[in-house]
Amino acid sequence: MIPVKGVTGQKIAVLGLGRSGLATARALREGGAEAICWDDNPAARDAAEGEGFACRELTRQDAFDDIAALIVSPGIPHLYPKPNPVVRAALIAGVPVDNDIGLFFRSVASGEWDEFVTMPKVIAITGSNGKSTTVALLNHILEHVGRDSQMAGNIGRGVLDIDPPGDGGVVVLELSSYQTDLARALTPDVAVFTNLTPDHLDRHAGMGGYFAAKRRLFAEGGPDRAVIGVDEDEGLFLAGQLSEGNGDDRVIRVSSGQKLSGGAGWTVFARKGFLSEYRKGRQAGSIDLRDIPGLPGAHNHQNACAAYAAARTLGLAPRVIEAAMRTYPGLPHRSQRVAEVDGVSYVNDSKATNVDSAAKALSAFKKIRWICGGLEKEGGLEGLKGASDEVVKAYVIGREAAQFAMQLDVEAEVCTTMAQAVARAVADAEPGETVLLAPAAASFDQYDSFEKRGEDFIAEVTARLQL
Repeated sequence: MIPVKGVTGQKIAVLGLGRSGLATARALREGGAEAICWDDNPAARDAAEGEGFACRELTRQDAFDDIAALIVSPGIPHLYPKPNPVVRAALIAGVPVDNDIGLFFRSVASGEWDEFVTMPKVIAITGSNGKSTTVALLNHILEHVGRDSQMAGNIGRGVLDIDPPGDGGVVVLELSSYQTDLARALTPDVAVFTNLTPDHLDRHAGMGGYFAAKRRLFAEGGPDRAVIGVDEDEGLFLAGQLSEGNGDDRVIRVSSGQKLSGGAGWTVFARKGFLSEYRKGRQAGSIDLRDIPGLPGAHNHQNACAAYAAARTLGLAPRVIEAAMRTYPGLPHRSQRVAEVDGVSYVNDSKATNVDSAAKALSAFKKIRWICGGLEKEGGLEGLKGASDEVVKAYVIGREAAQFAMQLDVEAEVCTTMAQAVARAVADAEPGETVLLAPAAASFDQYDSFEKRGEDFIAEVTARLQL
């Protein structure tokens, strides 16, 4: 646990009592504060009270009179489409609003660090797609070389729930736009921006607000090194804003699909399956990514470039990074190979919850039996046009499966349920084809989470193939 600093004797309100909320309440108590908790869910309040925390309805009159700050969980709107009533009440009362990420950055360093031989590092990774894979891959690389590494944030444990990093320790954080938008302190040693595509637009009032939320990771104090994906205009602009010139190697530009010249600067890019690193005009490393099973497709090659660049900022050698990448098993629900039977591969990419991530998943495989559908996101499915050249047939799930199927530019069968979709795809699949779950939609019309959807796919494939 990371005890929160500077809160001794204060009452701090915590809104939202899920994984991160309860971890925050514990860390506040460990730091000498009294955590005043609230969640609209009675079961969540019961769990908090079971750990000895006081619960208070925070929208009642004078609820914030004795409160020093409000800490908000990431799923709770703080501005758009409109502030949660508790957040609004805090703002009206003049009470500062923060989140666990802000508390983490102001609390993670300790006096013990002065005695360490190698100062701990915090690497924070944000972006629209690939965050989780980049975090997990970087953590795997660090563990492979024997570095003390912990994953936290949107992946692994809550940021305040991790162990204080020791001598030479590394904390690798996955941060969403919800988290970077609200945190009052953002001071990583290395910050990574993978890419930007439309997502969560209602929470940020459009693409401009969404990019501004991501960009805060590089503005609030500024990292020592910045790894920036430049395949979109926003990343290209961000890299330019952070750099003092083309020889400024504090900024590492990364790309999947284009060769980066970079002048005398620092670049890492992947083309046709080969990763290349250039620094000061000379090639400093290269990796053949094509036969690394845990990193299929161009989108994973972008993730590999970002993780490679972050690892290089820590002084790891290219050959050491390559050896670690070759043992990377991949993440559940992200291009996860479930089985290969009779020449047919079965891949679970339930994390492809938006059009862009689904399009990238489709580009990674040939001859695809595509299981898709679910709760359609804002913007529709127009971005899938032209991305489905390798799709032999689509099998559409979800409550609005018929409407979803009508928007596709491939042969589509309305299946509605995962069981029916898997059954039909298994029956139709021929050797050399891939049955791919890449929904291009949220899961909440039928499942509690994309993880549950992916687990259902795995269970149906396992049952049908009698694995």
